[in-house]
Amino acid sequence: MAEENKVRIHGMWVSPFVRLVKLALEIKGIQYEYVEEDLKNKSSLLLEYNPIHKKVPVLVLNGKPLVESLIILEYIDETWKNGPRFLPEDPYKRAQIRFWCSFVHRQVIFENMTLVLKSDGAAQVKVVKEVFEGLNTLEEEIKNIFPEGIKIIVYKNVGLLGLVIVSTFGHYKALEEYLGLKLIDSEKTPPPPLIFLVVSSI
Repeated sequence: MAEENKVRIHGMWVSPFVRLVKLALEIKGIQYEYVEEDLKNKSSLLLEYNPIHKKVPVLVLNGKPLVESLIILEYIDETWKNGPRFLPEDPYKRAQIRFWCSFVHRQVIFENMTLVLKSDGAAQVKVVKEVFEGLNTLEEEIKNIFPEGIKIIVYKNVGLLGLVIVSTFGHYKALEEYLGLKLIDSEKTPPPPLIFLVVSSI
């Protein structure tokens, strides 16, 4: 790969945010070098590239770093026009997609899922219920954003929100087994919820 087109990701294998960036690059057909980081012993490069948060993922293009997974994805979409576009052309729809991507990232991952892992018993069940209610709200809003109809998202036409959902919940069965709690219930809202379809189809 020519040096002027060199793409590198600094990440950690367990991070859904890193999975999100890797998946976006792979869908676009972009070759990249991957550097696994130990967040308990952060490399000097990671500290240099992300001095504020000191976290992964970091995407480095031509020696220039970008941080925050959603910002990285928009950059990828704007820089590489090949493959599916991650954001719709309509400005209002783009704004809605950005909001719900942020909702999944911040409320579902940072707030609720962190509480799930730190709690047990009735408190944990309550948080899981809130996660499911949030996903139901998200599903209804997706129907409002795309009133022309919902299609199962596949590898070649996945958008930004689909990528975020997959990277967040793609491992939900392992989480359910680990926690002993059902995070996504495909039987509560027949036919199966859109979130379940998105996760199961990629």
